[in-house]
Amino acid sequence: MNAAPAAPAPQPSVLRRLGTPLAALLAVAAPTIYVAAVDPNAPGHYPTCPLLQATGWWCPGCGGLRSVHALTHGDLLSAAHDNVLAVALAAVLAVFWIRWTWAALSGGRAPVVVLGARRAVLLGLLLVVFMALRNLPLGAGLAPPVV
Repeated sequence: MNAAPAAPAPQPSVLRRLGTPLAALLAVAAPTIYVAAVDPNAPGHYPTCPLLQATGWWCPGCGGLRSVHALTHGDLLSAAHDNVLAVALAAVLAVFWIRWTWAALSGGRAPVVVLGARRAVLLGLLLVVFMALRNLPLGAGLAPPVV
């Protein structure tokens, strides 16, 4: 007996395929909207970075909230001055989200990012070098302004 070939599984609807990328967008948009509304440049709204408080050194994330606040208000230069890595991360995440959403719309496969050991080490080195540089007189332009 020959069995009939199995019919291909039905493709989920566009709304169902967009559910996860839209949920991820909402998860990022909610805190971003808060940071846009509550200015990190005004004292008392956000805690001080523990590393900055303990050592006086700017960590790789210092100035990140101010950078996001500036980005949400369209001030790219201030955002880059507050934390250029936060701006780069926002751009990378936007590209990945657009690719993910396009794949969901077109029925393609979602892009997969594998960090791997080599990339993880390179990322760690980038963060260490960025932190060291922004704490030296030579890299003072990479440090956020003192509030």
